[in-house]
Amino acid sequence: MAYAPKLNKAITEKFYGLGQNGKIQAEYVWIGNISPPGEDLRSKTRTLDEIPKSAADIPEWNYDGSSTGQAPGHDSEVILKAQRIYKDPFRGGDNILVLCDCYHPDGTPIPTNTRYEANQAMEAAAEFEPWFGIEQEYTLYTDDKVPLGWPRNGFPGPQGPYYCGVGVDKSFGRDIVEAHYRACLFAGVKIAGCNGEVMPGQWEYQVGPCEGIQAGDRKSV
Repeated sequence: MAYAPKLNKAITEKFYGLGQNGKIQAEYVWIGNISPPGEDLRSKTRTLDEIPKSAADIPEWNYDGSSTGQAPGHDSEVILKAQRIYKDPFRGGDNILVLCDCYHPDGTPIPTNTRYEANQAMEAAAEFEPWFGIEQEYTLYTDDKVPLGWPRNGFPGPQGPYYCGVGVDKSFGRDIVEAHYRACLFAGVKIAGCNGEVMPGQWEYQVGPCEGIQAGDRKSV
C-alpha cells in the first residue's frame, strides 16, 4: 500500500484563513478514463478575477488527455468547457467547483464525453420535463482495505441490525456521512437523503428529484 503522509490540519488552517485579494479559486472537475470508467474524477485549479454569474462566464481551459486515457501522446490537448457551478465546501468563501465536460480542440466531444449525448437527449425531451432521482451506494474502508465495522480477520454478524441502524455498534462512519451530507447542502447539490445499508460500513445517499441532465451533474459532484 502506498504511503500517504498526513499533515497537521492546524498548520493548513492558518493558510486557509488568509485573504484572497478579491480572487476566486475555481476547481475545474471532469471525468477521466482510467479504470474504473466513470469513477475517475480529475480536477485542477484556476484563479478567476471575479465571481462568475453563470457557467458561461467561466473561461475554457485545457489539460493533457494522454495522462488521463483520453487522448494520444502526439495530440494530447483536451478542452474543458464549464457546465455547472457549485459552491466549494472544501475551501469555502466565494470559491467554486466547476463541473466540466471535455472536447477536442476542434470543438467536437471526445469519446468519453458521454454527458454530451445525454444532454442532447434531455434537450430533445425537454417539453416532457423528465425527472430523475439517483441513489448511490458505497462502502467506507480503513487504510488497510477493511470495511468499517468489520473485524480484522473475520466477518461481521449477519445482516439485520445495520440497515438504518443507530448506535456505535451498528452505524459505522457516521461522522463521514454527516460531513458529506452537509458539504452537499453547502455546495448546492440536491441531496435528498441518506441511510445506512445492510452491511457494516455500507451507506447510501439519494440525489434528486432533478430535471434532465441535472441529475447526473449533481451526482457527479
